[in-house]
Amino acid sequence: MRSPEKTVLLTGASGSIGTKLHRHFASLDWPLRLLCLNPRRLPDVSTADLTFYDEHWARHFAGVDAVVHLAGNPYHTADWASAQSNFDLTLNVYRAAQHHGAPRIVFASSNWVMAGYRSGHQRLTTDLPPWPVNPYGTSKLFCERAGKQWAQATGRSFIALRIGYCQHAQGNIPGPHMEDGIWGQQMWLSDRDLCQGFERAIVSDNVPFAVLNLMSANPGMRWDIGETCRVIDYEPRDSHTAV
Repeated sequence: MRSPEKTVLLTGASGSIGTKLHRHFASLDWPLRLLCLNPRRLPDVSTADLTFYDEHWARHFAGVDAVVHLAGNPYHTADWASAQSNFDLTLNVYRAAQHHGAPRIVFASSNWVMAGYRSGHQRLTTDLPPWPVNPYGTSKLFCERAGKQWAQATGRSFIALRIGYCQHAQGNIPGPHMEDGIWGQQMWLSDRDLCQGFERAIVSDNVPFAVLNLMSANPGMRWDIGETCRVIDYEPRDSHTAV
C-alpha cells in the first residue's frame, strides 16, 4: 500500500543516508525540502550551516509534516571537539521545528548508543540503560534525551531510530569485510529496510515519543526490533547471516 503524501524536510540531505532517503521519498512523489552544508553544491539542496541558528534556513520548517534530522558529524571516530557540533546543530533544529510548528521529528540516532554491550549476551531492547563508549555515541544519546524534552514541552511527536550498520559503499552488500566482526554483520541494515523504516516513522499515527532499533531481520542478532515492528508497522524485507 502506498503511503499518504507527506511534506518532509531532510537535514543532512547530501550525506550517505540522506542521499538514500532523498531518492526514496522522491520516488513516492513527496514534496521535499533539503538542507545541509551542501559541499557538492547540489542545485536542489539549500545550503545551511545548522550549527548557527538563522531564520534564513529555519523558515523551511514551516508547513512540513515531518523533519527527518540526519545532519551532524557521522563518524564514530569523532573526538569531543568535532562531536560537539551534533549537540549544537540538533538543538537548533529542535528550536526551528518548535518555532515553525513542525508536528514530528524523526531523528537518526545510532547503534553506538549501546556499544558498551558488544561483549555481552543481553537482548538489546531500548529499555536497557544506554551505554555509549565514545563521544559520537554520547552525542546521539544527548539528542535522544533532548528530543524527549522537546516532545513533552511541545506536545508534538519525536521518534529516534537507532540505525544499524548501513554501509556507505555502493550496494551496501553485507559480509565479513564489515568492521567489528560478527557484531557489525548482525546489525546490518539494508538500503531498502532503511528507507522503509524512515517512511514508516514519518507516516505512523499516534506515536508521541519512541526510541526504536532499526536493523534488518538478521538471524542470531541481539538487537530487538519487535517494538519497531509494533510501533511503526516496520516489516524488514532483508536479512544477513553473519559469517
